[in-house]
Amino acid sequence: MYRTDGNRVRGNDAMYELVPHIMPKRYDASNSIKVEIDLDPIQEYIRRCRKKGISMSHMSVIIAGYLRAVSQNPYLNRFCMNKKIYARNHFCVSFVTLTPGKESDTVTKLYFNMDDTIFEVNRKVQEAIEKIQKPDAENSLDKLMATLLRVPFLVTVAVDILKLLDHFFTLPFSVVDASPFHTSLFVTNLASIRTNAIYPHLYEFGTTSVFVSMGQPIKRAVPNGETLAEKKIMELGIVTDERIANGHYYGRCFREVNRLFKNPELLEQPPEQVVTDPHVKPNRGHDGHGGRHGGVRIL
Repeated sequence: MYRTDGNRVRGNDAMYELVPHIMPKRYDASNSIKVEIDLDPIQEYIRRCRKKGISMSHMSVIIAGYLRAVSQNPYLNRFCMNKKIYARNHFCVSFVTLTPGKESDTVTKLYFNMDDTIFEVNRKVQEAIEKIQKPDAENSLDKLMATLLRVPFLVTVAVDILKLLDHFFTLPFSVVDASPFHTSLFVTNLASIRTNAIYPHLYEFGTTSVFVSMGQPIKRAVPNGETLAEKKIMELGIVTDERIANGHYYGRCFREVNRLFKNPELLEQPPEQVVTDPHVKPNRGHDGHGGRHGGVRIL
């Protein structure tokens, strides 16, 4: 079936074809893992960037590392819909930010190219945050919800129709573009509110296959030869949809991401090549690498 946001995966291993029928719901197929990353190399890299006049953030490093992993491991950018596996034809990240003077959070959705460097990722993240923090920043999701809530039962009817279209047919890309739930990666930075990492839930609505929460930095004693050394670490609570990749594949990818976090300078150059999903024939009109090429959506 044709979708505006992805291409059907065909010729996959039999197990990948079978698992969605055994676990048709995303919450059935959710696996959780907590990963500890060493903050010392990241913070040292951030300090070096600041000396060069570059305001680098932890969020940018996390996104850049994951993007690089996806560029070499395309299964991470798959999603499951109606018991079928699709490869997303773009890469985007939804993340939650706090808006000054407001009690509610704002969700931002950013599009990246697969060959973006950490500097390009950081520029897009910083520009999006600056846009959000403006007093007159428009929130398209709030506007839409306010409109729907003016008419009794309209929210329920509208959401049910969207779910039906998304599940059995396809949504217009304008709707996919506006939805934070149709994303390659969802990130929430709990460190900003001094909270430990949690295991987020994967939304049944939409196509999110990986959700990451960033916990507040904590100090921990780790082995250093025959003694113990105190290190600052950050816990990442990660929830994945096991229908798009098996545990071995995820494990290899997370080890690669952790290696990049220990050496963020490796992300300053684009990848030598971008690996495409071997089981996908792109739909006409989609290149499978970027979609909107770095657009910003405030939701």
